[in-house]
Amino acid sequence: MRLLRTSTPEPVLETFVSSTPPYAILSHTWGNDEVLFQDLLNDARRDARRSEGGPGWQKLEASRRFARERGFEYIWNDTCCIDKESSAELSECINSMFRFYSESSLCVAFISDVSFGNMDQTARKKEFERSRWFSRGWTLQELLAPSDIVFVDAGWAVIGLKSDRDLGKHIRQATAISSEGLADPLSPRISVAERMSWASRRQTTREEDIAYCLMGLFQVNMPPLYGEGSYNAFLRLQLEIIKLSRDRSIFAWLASNDNLTHRGLLANSPQEFLASGTVRFSAESQIGQVVATVGSHQ
Repeated sequence: MRLLRTSTPEPVLETFVSSTPPYAILSHTWGNDEVLFQDLLNDARRDARRSEGGPGWQKLEASRRFARERGFEYIWNDTCCIDKESSAELSECINSMFRFYSESSLCVAFISDVSFGNMDQTARKKEFERSRWFSRGWTLQELLAPSDIVFVDAGWAVIGLKSDRDLGKHIRQATAISSEGLADPLSPRISVAERMSWASRRQTTREEDIAYCLMGLFQVNMPPLYGEGSYNAFLRLQLEIIKLSRDRSIFAWLASNDNLTHRGLLANSPQEFLASGTVRFSAESQIGQVVATVGSHQ
């Protein structure tokens, strides 16, 4: 695992093979000016990025400072701690992402499109719920994997904790995820269909990522194959889930009314689980009950 030092004048990357020190981790939505692994690997590119001082560099330095002020020597940031030019490393990190977040000692969610300023309390809540952070695919597991999260706004002012009762209400409103799901997303009491419903309103920049970003949530490991398309990626994900789970709620999905194509047993995308948020775990003998439950949402 590659981590970013927080106490050095310049951003420095260190690699840990076996024993990993306590670390903070950043959750955020990507912009067009992110600092990449190659930018820090090359002194000239790093100096150029620093002199430019763009939004990506400012976010990187602010995250280091935030972690350092809370006693952390290291922070993990997906923009620069992964060499995305290495397909093997990218595949390993995608398969390990849920674990990276769950094992972090501090998760910081940078809500870049929310700046509270002089807003009143009601306006703040609405602004928080509308954040783009709640609509992206990768931030779903970043919300669920850590035991707690500290949310900060565009100015790095603390909004609150995921575990805060009041903020939790707004997170549930923004995500349609239950209190149980937020507290223990891997609970065996939560069905495959319910977990899929959590991703039904989310989007990713690369179409295959709508499947890859869910692997950790279902404890699935499979190689990412960019170029296979979202349908094939999501099909592979479902087949891997079926290998590991007896829960037949994976078949509790609804196609859109305008879809006249012949369909098999598996869904085309998480969007088809939109109405499955209340479906419970179902063994083989209960499949008829599951279908009836989903149908009641039409």
